[in-house]
Amino acid sequence: MDKINRPLYLTKLIKYKDKDVVKIVTGIRRCGKSTILDLFHEHLLHSGVPKENIIHINLESLKFKNILHYEAFYGYISECIAENGKTYLIFDELQTVEHWEKAIESFRLDFDVDIYITGSNAFLLSNEFFTLLSGRYVEIRMMPLSFKEFLTFYEFPTDMTMEEKFQKYLQIGGMPILKQFDFNLSQINETLEGIYSTVVLRDVLERNKATDQYLLRKLMLFLSDNIGSLNSPNSIGNILKNEGDISAKDKMNVASSTVNKYIEMLSNAFIFYTAGRYDIKGKQLLKTLNKNYIADIGFRNMLLGYRDVDRGHILENIVYLELLRRGYKVYVGKIGEIEVDFVAEKPDEKLYIQVTESLLDTSVYERELRSLKAIGDNYEKIVLSMDRNFIKSDEGIKLENIIDFLIEER
Repeated sequence: MDKINRPLYLTKLIKYKDKDVVKIVTGIRRCGKSTILDLFHEHLLHSGVPKENIIHINLESLKFKNILHYEAFYGYISECIAENGKTYLIFDELQTVEHWEKAIESFRLDFDVDIYITGSNAFLLSNEFFTLLSGRYVEIRMMPLSFKEFLTFYEFPTDMTMEEKFQKYLQIGGMPILKQFDFNLSQINETLEGIYSTVVLRDVLERNKATDQYLLRKLMLFLSDNIGSLNSPNSIGNILKNEGDISAKDKMNVASSTVNKYIEMLSNAFIFYTAGRYDIKGKQLLKTLNKNYIADIGFRNMLLGYRDVDRGHILENIVYLELLRRGYKVYVGKIGEIEVDFVAEKPDEKLYIQVTESLLDTSVYERELRSLKAIGDNYEKIVLSMDRNFIKSDEGIKLENIIDFLIEER
């Protein structure tokens, strides 16, 4: 497959070039991390960096099976570093190297290098790593294709509407590898199942040997079926206990602590993201009840089958991921007894967002706007829906089409 540029991420890598921080690209397997490193490698060559000043290896290749301990890794790379000028070290899937952080810090101390690494598990950012490199790294979180990227990746019939293209996105999601199947749903489903199995095996089960695989799958199905719903580990555990196909032994294992641990494992593998709740009036994070969102809607459809009746939660999931891509910290808002879908924050910006499939029903319209009208500050408030109305605002609350929001420049 041709390497297709994703400027959002490549631009970030270029921005940090030659800065004295380790650049760490994280994200779920097959979301495009290796391709971005390849493109950055090409950028270095085009900008005049000699090829002997670039060391670029994928640590999951069997060629490097003998350097998976930090001392052997350090010794091998040290011999390859150029004698003249800065050397660019590009390491793909570095989490396979035991105590890799010790080697990375030694490279920084001993040589004139600029370091770029990827990993498919948040364990890459371990306590040992923080101790050694605290303040000297930047994490670039990579995600599957946004809808805007989806439009540039695929070729569509000239008469296909934007809404029809969006429907394709809702069906298959944004894993870049799917482009080669030209919307063949059978092949896409089989590929997604293979990626999902690899992620679960290599980034969850191999790192958590005592995991109950049956319970883990039950939990994944539950979380996929309840994206955008408020839950706690305790409530999830109680629901799973009451399912008829859970054995007596398994029911004993479904404690809230186990559920919480499993959700954390899935988050570490970037399969799910957890959004905590934020008390807008009290301006504090709440400890009870969270929402979980899946990393790519294609995985949900593969696990559960595509169900058009779930569009509201699917749309909410897509907006949540888009806000993360745009660099916001995202919370579920609470003001009194009323919920606000998203509170999205940057150091100098805050958005309040409601997501619904349609506002055409008067009761839905009033409910969605009531949440935002209850907020007393002057930050931007938006209701996103699939509607295309001539009314663009109501008492300062912006009414916007979801597709327009996803493809706009912000």
